Amino acid sequence: VNVVFDFGGVLFAWKPAQLMATTFPEIAPDEEAAHHLGRAVFSHDDWQQFDAGNLDIAQVVDRTAQRLDLPLDRLLKLVQGIGEYLTPMPGTLAVLADLKAKRDSGADLKLYYLSNMPRPYARVLERRHDFLGWFDGGIFSGDVNRIKPDAGIFRLLARQYRLEPAETFFVDDLATNIDAAQAMGWRGTRFESAELLRQQLVNEQLLNR
Repeated sequence: VNVVFDFGGVLFAWKPAQLMATTFPEIAPDEEAAHHLGRAVFSHDDWQQFDAGNLDIAQVVDRTAQRLDLPLDRLLKLVQGIGEYLTPMPGTLAVLADLKAKRDSGADLKLYYLSNMPRPYARVLERRHDFLGWFDGGIFSGDVNRIKPDAGIFRLLARQYRLEPAETFFVDDLATNIDAAQAMGWRGTRFESAELLRQQLVNEQLLNR
């Protein structure tokens, strides 16, 4: 059985509204404005092209600053620092550790990741977090020029690691990505909390009670 993890919002905390409120308090003075600005920055095609490795940091910052009339220097500092900003979520990390322990004890279980992650941040995560070595493999979008929910990135992971669809369980915080995985024949669940994920893995007999 294969368990495939998304990273942002599942294994690493990702709070775009908080970033906006801290970086641009005059533009995002309240929660609603911060959420709106976060969507305008991170849900736009420019950022998705950055995720896919088709734009570099300078290009995505320049485009975003012009489009939203944001201070270029502050936006650049924010974008350059996101790799360090991404911090592990202790609850999910504990679930991953238990899956690793089960695999290491001889269970027929493999661990993979499939993450929309620009190359600069992917390299920071690899350098900073030893637990990425717990995975049997994985794909960052910026390394393959494809992003979820494009079916192509799911096929790449499946082909590279010979994943059987019915034996593959996918965890992601976005429903569109879960839908894409299920269209490939994978099983999956939308991440809401580490506690719920643990219970779902127990129900799937992927973890012991």
